[in-house]
Amino acid sequence: MKYFPLIWATLWRKKTRTIFTLLSIIVAFLLFGMLETVDYAFAHPSGGITGADKLVTTNKYSITLSLPFSDAQQIRSVPGVAEVTWISWFGAYYQESKNFVFALPVDTDSYFNLHKDEFIVSDQHMQAYRNTRTGALVNAALMKKFGWKVGDKVPLHSTIWTQKKDGSLDWTFDIVGSITVKDPTQASAQASTLLFHYELFDEGRSFGKGDVGWFEERVDDPAKSSAISNRIDALFANSPNETKTQPANDFTMAFIKQFGDIGFILRAILGAVFFTLLFLTGNTMMQSVRERIPELAVLKTLGFGDGKVLGLVLAESLLLCVIAAIIGLALSYAALPIIKLGLQGVELSPKALIPGLGAAVLLALIVGLPPALRAMRLNIVDALADKR
Repeated sequence: MKYFPLIWATLWRKKTRTIFTLLSIIVAFLLFGMLETVDYAFAHPSGGITGADKLVTTNKYSITLSLPFSDAQQIRSVPGVAEVTWISWFGAYYQESKNFVFALPVDTDSYFNLHKDEFIVSDQHMQAYRNTRTGALVNAALMKKFGWKVGDKVPLHSTIWTQKKDGSLDWTFDIVGSITVKDPTQASAQASTLLFHYELFDEGRSFGKGDVGWFEERVDDPAKSSAISNRIDALFANSPNETKTQPANDFTMAFIKQFGDIGFILRAILGAVFFTLLFLTGNTMMQSVRERIPELAVLKTLGFGDGKVLGLVLAESLLLCVIAAIIGLALSYAALPIIKLGLQGVELSPKALIPGLGAAVLLALIVGLPPALRAMRLNIVDALADKR
């Protein structure tokens, strides 16, 4: 620590250059923190269907291909399956495409039996839902977001399903109650949920009648999940609609990957940012050392060994990169609530920011080592003569 004032002074030798370099690194690590957080959330899904006793059965070849509703009875007959329900992807938004709503057509009895430990809904609201053909149960957070209340009629625009009666993509639902999630860690993931009757959906759509998107199962013994999955898939082997049964969280990841390899896209962006940053920060360090060659020669003359000179330059690089990285990562942490607004249904974790400090140290070593080695190898006589 006794050399800290010297390192600090050399770092701020050219204030304008140091400030702009700091800002560049801060922006890079702000991006790093935000993108890594999103990537971590997609790689470690906590939302949607959860629990070790939950399985999901989809079409073997693609989750975009449907399955016959009649498969439900066969799946229910498999030993170890306690409950089966069925769902289809509705793909909805409210007024504008940015207002995504995770609307799901569900079978009331089987869906709430299977998910009975996950939701809180009052008896009054559940009864109203059962008695209203166009009824919908809406997550309390979603109702608050759009200012909805019980009794409102809500028009949703489906990106897929046209109505049989007029070919319209617009469906109208009556809000008859609200639901909340028991597990606080799932609150964000379920914040856009709207449930409505599968019967209304199946009768009203202009195509796909009698098909479902996927089946969900609850098993009696989670330890036997793998064996039960194999039994379910064996039922439909060599049929026109072969199935793939997997744990619920694996299904969530497969669903996300429909939209592309999120990890690859995010890392490609980060790679481009840090490649540019290497040149910028490396040039700053090289220029800083080049300007101080006579001063470094004086330090060597005063008894600073090659190792100390190497350490001083590396310490300067570390100080520059680590300070800026901490600020950038702190800003990205502060931005988590804003990111959540644009990623409804995805739970964000600050754990993803931890690798950022390692990246800062690595960056400092890469950009600091070449000028540090040059400083270490300085010939005192040539350096004092300013022969660069």
